[in-house]
Amino acid sequence: MTETDRIVLGHNQYGKAEVRVVKVTRDSERHEIEDLNVTSQLRGDFQAAHLAGDNAHVVATDTQKNTIFAFARDGIGSPEKFLLRLSDHFTGEFAWVDGGRWLAESYTWDRIQVDGAGHDHSFVRNGQVTRTAVVVAEGQRRHIIAGLKGLTVLKTTQSGFVGYPKDRYTSLQETTDRILATDVTARWRYAEGEGARDLDFTAIYDDVKRLLLEEFTRRYSAALQTTLFDMGRLVLEAHPEIAEIRLSMPNKHHFVVDLSPFGLDNPNEVFFASDRSYGLIEATVTREGQAEVPQAWEAATSFC
Repeated sequence: MTETDRIVLGHNQYGKAEVRVVKVTRDSERHEIEDLNVTSQLRGDFQAAHLAGDNAHVVATDTQKNTIFAFARDGIGSPEKFLLRLSDHFTGEFAWVDGGRWLAESYTWDRIQVDGAGHDHSFVRNGQVTRTAVVVAEGQRRHIIAGLKGLTVLKTTQSGFVGYPKDRYTSLQETTDRILATDVTARWRYAEGEGARDLDFTAIYDDVKRLLLEEFTRRYSAALQTTLFDMGRLVLEAHPEIAEIRLSMPNKHHFVVDLSPFGLDNPNEVFFASDRSYGLIEATVTREGQAEVPQAWEAATSFC
């Protein structure tokens, strides 16, 4: 057997996925609610567990789950800072854990309005968008990636698509007035350095969401690609603490229905909303000359 024929253990990680933790703060009659879905995965010296069945270094996934619940007892705050606390704990508590990835989805609950005022302890789930966060630990280094998903937006005009190449398989007709709709998924990586941990992540999240919505509607869209870049550019211009932003935006097609068989016209008013197939537009918007950090993004999604 040659050296290249040997079977060896490669990159690995493990942990507890999708721990649903809800924290209710009851220090007054007006309660507060925090709702997260947290995943914890550790990296380090776990070779013996894989190759010899030796679990001496395996921090049980149940222990990771219980740690998430215990840390929530002191409050959650922003999901980014909660994940940073978890990363510091596991890399500091166990010498053989030298890194990991911690992910969270944050769900918003709005107060139920009663007689024009928000109720003290009754809430309704806000399903408009899901906030996301990822913290990747490499020794003492921390990569912080925030984001959102499921931000569904639509504008009924000020969008078109013309000038594209055409061949014998092209059936799409050019238009200068169409519905533009998409589900925005965005992730932005914070620049490393002093003060990164002390950022007001919630305030930045709220402003990034505002900027994305405003830029989506601000100007005529010649293509979803153009709109995507403009949305990312505006975020980076407004927030120097953000190093780069990645956006994934499917084109949720709306096709004008031909009503002529029924003796009716259709002046761009009745549409068929197609859920599939769909165009999928994805891009990174970054700062010129900035070094890439692929190890941060590799952990932002599933292992395989």
